[in-house]
Amino acid sequence: MLKKSAIRRIILASLALLILLIIYFFPSNETYIEESLTYVEEIEMPIFLIDKNDYVARTTIVKNKEKTEDIIKEIIDALTIGGDKSSYIPDSFKAIIPKDTKVIDLSLNDGLLKINFSQEFLNVAKEYEEKMLESIIYSLTELNEIKEIMIFVQGEKLTELPHSHKKLPNVLNKNYGINKIYNLDSIKDTSKTTIYYLSKNNDFYYYVPVTEITNNNTERVEVIINNLKSTPTYHTNLISYLTASANLESYELLENSISLSFNNALLANLEEKQIKEEVKYSIALSLRDTYNVKEVSFNVDNELIEVIGL
Repeated sequence: MLKKSAIRRIILASLALLILLIIYFFPSNETYIEESLTYVEEIEMPIFLIDKNDYVARTTIVKNKEKTEDIIKEIIDALTIGGDKSSYIPDSFKAIIPKDTKVIDLSLNDGLLKINFSQEFLNVAKEYEEKMLESIIYSLTELNEIKEIMIFVQGEKLTELPHSHKKLPNVLNKNYGINKIYNLDSIKDTSKTTIYYLSKNNDFYYYVPVTEITNNNTERVEVIINNLKSTPTYHTNLISYLTASANLESYELLENSISLSFNNALLANLEEKQIKEEVKYSIALSLRDTYNVKEVSFNVDNELIEVIGL
């Protein structure tokens, strides 16, 4: 009897051990570790740097900040020689603000940015002092929150260029001009028109704005289109893809937008009714900076083709 009982206990113990082994090696509820990868899209923002031809040119860098104040500092850092974001600058472009320049403080109220630089700001070379201001003005006013800028150095307002002592306006905005070309017969009744051409480095195309200062009293939208239809006479490195046969038939300038009507020579593809990207953005950016519009509409043969928001 004891022998049978012992055998029974051994059998039961063996079965229990077998069941435990089965549960251990073959669990009924499997556990999965889920892994997920999050793709962070890089956001680019426009910036104006010096290109290989010494133009102040429009390119882009990756934006890492979100708050406006931090973005302003990020832009200034990219514009500063030896700045932390120098590795983000595209090939063939270079920064222009003197090395070791720091932003002491800044404030932004109702579209007016006041920015206070350290003394190193004044170490800019004479041939680059005006280009430096153009680079700062055009880069920072790409932000919708900034309309005008006041520059200070060690708390003192910058009222003239450091070397030439050329007087500066009280506030700086895109009316200051960029890559300026003067074609004047008189200092009276002058007109400024900013026109965006293209330039090329290897296979990379980018925009170069040029402000023409003339005594021409022709409506500036017509000046823009006529100049883009012809090869720039002042530098062979600038390109326009607007064909000479594209005629501006009419236009309507509204408060924040402008509507343009062309013949069908504006179209790169008649069947698909497409405008070449380099053409529409050369025109749209030129009109934005000249008229401060936010929207440009392109019509061909009285049909709306595309609206560009700026």
